Amino acid sequence: MGVTGPIRVVVAKPGLDGHDRGAKVIARALRDAGMEVIYTGLHQTPEQIVDTAIQEDADAIGLSILSGAHNTLFAKVIELLKEREAEDIKVFGGGIIPEADIAPLKDQGVAEIFTPGATTTSIVDWVNANVRHPAEA
Repeated sequence: MGVTGPIRVVVAKPGLDGHDRGAKVIARALRDAGMEVIYTGLHQTPEQIVDTAIQEDADAIGLSILSGAHNTLFAKVIELLKEREAEDIKVFGGGIIPEADIAPLKDQGVAEIFTPGATTTSIVDWVNANVRHPAEA
């Protein structure tokens, strides 16, 4: 494909969740690692997030969800990316997500889920290894 330049990541807080410290920490870690980060702010709809990712020519979307609505919100973002023929934008995320929900989210197309305790280094390393590169089977 020949894509060059820094990896571009949209970091978003979908839904009604009002706690954004974790999302800001991740956004800063990605930026400090040389990536271009677009932070959308609080209370974004899946439509707004996908629109931003497409307009900004993002390589990935990182969702931070603490509200318990992760199954609905991740699914909607994935669905909208498919509808907009933007499935090349990888979706990853984190937050308060029960272990039992992780495999079904990955089956729907979420590339990776980070749970509480994940280090910023592990997230940066994952993005560097998996964004713009095919996922390892």
